[in-house]
Amino acid sequence: MTTKPAAASGTFSIGGDLPVHRLGYGVMQLPGPGVWGPSRDPEGAIRVLRRTVELGITLIDTADSYGPFVADHLIREALHPYADDLVIATKVGFTRQGPGKWTPVGRPEYLRQQVELNLRHLGLERIDLLQLHRIDPAVPLEDQLGELGALQAEGKIHHLGLSEVSVAELEAARTIVDIVSVQNRYNLADRASEDVLDYAEANGIAFIPWFPLATGKLAKQGGPLDDAAKRHDATPSQLALAWLLRRSPVMLPIPGTSSVEHLDDNTAAALIELSDDEFAALT
Repeated sequence: MTTKPAAASGTFSIGGDLPVHRLGYGVMQLPGPGVWGPSRDPEGAIRVLRRTVELGITLIDTADSYGPFVADHLIREALHPYADDLVIATKVGFTRQGPGKWTPVGRPEYLRQQVELNLRHLGLERIDLLQLHRIDPAVPLEDQLGELGALQAEGKIHHLGLSEVSVAELEAARTIVDIVSVQNRYNLADRASEDVLDYAEANGIAFIPWFPLATGKLAKQGGPLDDAAKRHDATPSQLALAWLLRRSPVMLPIPGTSSVEHLDDNTAAALIELSDDEFAALT
């Protein structure tokens, strides 16, 4: 493997001024079960995070609700002071009441509190990319994004994004603040957000697919993903990531893992070049 294989995934400039290698890393698997409580292996988590930089990964995705704040503390312990080219994207607006429990809260005072806590826990003066983790249906969108826009004007946030939204919600948000990224569930086997991806590509908005490694029946023995993986001496997961990278120039996959071995395997996907026929067959 090349020294920094993530670089082979290409580069995308988030918001026009935050260049990142397109294959990133998501930290959701580093806290305890149900994304709750401390890591089962904090030293292993530190090794994984330090390995991301060695592999050339320059985009790390986190959220205040991962732990809560467990992932942020691990990121700071492993990587602070941060390299100049490292972009840490985080999210606010999802609260936790226990393992596997998630509730959106978009009250302006809460969003402001969480942004301030993100800055403190990550050891940052400014958040490069802050995404609204979920739109709270109980709070006007103008109030939620208006508060984040105010924090942006204060210099505490550089760019703003959204997560799990429709095209209509994305368009509405863009009338309030500048939106540079959208983070929706999307993978080879689940393309319900295809219209959001197409909208993002048409408007130069970064599309960050979460849960990018679900391959479903496509990976079964003799299936199209299995066949292509064998031809490339790769795994179905690597081919699924290679397909995402080929699918759109605005695609920034963030596969997560708590294993250095799996991290190495995932990042090697950046080195796989699918033929037109392979891409068409998988698509």
